[in-house]
Amino acid sequence: MYERLASADVQDGPAFKRRRVDIAQPPAEAQLNGHTQGRVPPAGSQTGALSADAAVADPVLLEVKDISVTAPQRKKYDLCFTKNFLYARASGTSVPVQGIVYPWTDIGAFTPVLSSPGPAAMAADLCSPPEHAFYLPVPDKSQAQYNYVLLPRGSFLPTTKQASANAVDRQQPLEPLVFTVPATAPKPGSVGGSSAKAAEAVSDTYSSLFNWALTTCLRTAGNRSCQLVTADPKLFHSVARQPHRPNEKAVHVKAFRGSKDGFLFFLPTGILWAFKKPLLFLPLDRIVAVSYTNVLRTTFNMVVELDTDVSGDGSGAVEKEVEFGMIDQEDYQGIDDTYVRRHGLADRSMAEQRKAKRELVENNKKPPADAEAGTGAAGDDADGMTELERAQHEAEQQLQDEEDEDEEDYDPGSDGDSEGEGGSSEDEDEDDDEAQGDFDEDEEDEDET
Repeated sequence: MYERLASADVQDGPAFKRRRVDIAQPPAEAQLNGHTQGRVPPAGSQTGALSADAAVADPVLLEVKDISVTAPQRKKYDLCFTKNFLYARASGTSVPVQGIVYPWTDIGAFTPVLSSPGPAAMAADLCSPPEHAFYLPVPDKSQAQYNYVLLPRGSFLPTTKQASANAVDRQQPLEPLVFTVPATAPKPGSVGGSSAKAAEAVSDTYSSLFNWALTTCLRTAGNRSCQLVTADPKLFHSVARQPHRPNEKAVHVKAFRGSKDGFLFFLPTGILWAFKKPLLFLPLDRIVAVSYTNVLRTTFNMVVELDTDVSGDGSGAVEKEVEFGMIDQEDYQGIDDTYVRRHGLADRSMAEQRKAKRELVENNKKPPADAEAGTGAAGDDADGMTELERAQHEAEQQLQDEEDEDEEDYDPGSDGDSEGEGGSSEDEDEDDDEAQGDFDEDEEDEDET
């Protein structure tokens, strides 16, 4: 009866009186693959559903309960390590949380080699490979805590507004995973799984446990290119004293990104802005130059110019400049001298070398070309250099030739300055003659005496 009334209301009534009547769906049809019916699933949800199904099929090797996850969702979850996946699930359940399923091949620059087809292999192949992992102290906490930050590829570079508007047209990358652990040992009974016995030897602290679990699972999956990067006080530390932990050097500075406050970490591989969404990471090989604006008595702004030549990493169009504001003036010298100039970020000419290194690494990751392409390339590489090395060599040779030409064309007597110098030389000669005459007169006086 309700269905007939709803149908009549929609079809027979005037257009301005028509309204939508939602008929309650049975519980079995209310959800499909973890999405409520009637809601548009996020981009890339098919890949996410495939990853979740494959993750459930994988036996759990290690489970660490009650971990505070801050991104992509802020909640306590149980983190599960399997042979092919890292995922979060709610306490007391066995189903991964949608959007927090990460294949190990996604944590680091990795090209999977699929030995046999299967759900796990298909999921790993469909997901875009991320490339950065960090272990950082949590700022402004009286008790020491640490954040693990895992950044999928295409999720950490700032994109333009146009690229964000067109984001629905392409598959969205996984969001960064951030979770927090204390500096204490795991609670009794909080570690489970078939590898729990082996984990006891490295369970002195949560940090030692997760460092071991992450590096072991990455290597087992064949992903050896991703390193767990930590902040080094020798590379950079703030001169500002931490009020909560005054005896510990701060490896971060406070900075604003627009109206959002956050923290800048100057790391061996790049500059990270955390921990507000969206997290930003600017790799050193992407940075063209660093400059400073709005330099005031107490604060200054830092502008990072990026290389916008995106080479298929799925990040879309990258912003050309990123500005961080309201940085404490006390940290200016440490940032500029200790980090920016040490890495050559203040010199725009060094950007070409950083770009060349990145392109060289990317070219090495590309699969070999077919036989014809290989034959053609063989002739190009007859001198034993790649195209990138040859281009750099030619640029250096051209610069040297120009300098040689300038030296050959130089004529000291061809300009006014040279003539002026010649006149000065004549004046100097006259002065020398007068001085010599005075000297001769002195000798005559001495002889008479």
